[in-house]
Amino acid sequence: MEIIIATGNAGKVREFKRMLEPLGYQVFSQKEKGIVTDVEETGTTFAENAMLKARAVWEAAHMPVIADDSGLCVDALDGRPGVYSARYAGEGASDADRVKKLLEELDGVENRAAHFVSAIAYIDETGEERVFEGICEGTITLEPRGEDGFGYDPIFKAGAKTFAEMTAEEKDAVSHRGKANRLLEEHIRGEF
Repeated sequence: MEIIIATGNAGKVREFKRMLEPLGYQVFSQKEKGIVTDVEETGTTFAENAMLKARAVWEAAHMPVIADDSGLCVDALDGRPGVYSARYAGEGASDADRVKKLLEELDGVENRAAHFVSAIAYIDETGEERVFEGICEGTITLEPRGEDGFGYDPIFKAGAKTFAEMTAEEKDAVSHRGKANRLLEEHIRGEF
């Protein structure tokens, strides 16, 4: 079965390919399918934003679509950056810019508790919609650690390692996206 990932984020596409291709799915980015969308993320939740993205690509392709909206929620920042995680340091900011801004805001703060949230919207070929959510609890490190991952991975520690220090398999086993993806997999298997 073919599935389109509704994102321009290469890191997310790699993660979905890594998780779904061994199960027999052909995973394509929307770019690989020639679909260009410019979805304004106006939702107030991760689930709402994920579904906005999924619907835009589904309307263009009328085939199974997955869209993820995820972000980092920091307790000491009242849940920020939250749904604004990708735009936290302003439009056009890099991952390093976002990490730097977050670490500056937490300078001197003892409570470093945080969690990642992933909402995966899935629309099947008939247009039926579902959302699957996963959460990963952790803490924010004092400085970036590790070379892998993307986004806030170098400063988010789940257990003994940051996401950026984990192997792909270790991250998939504990991450918010890995948890949401396992729920998606169960649903898709049930359809067939």
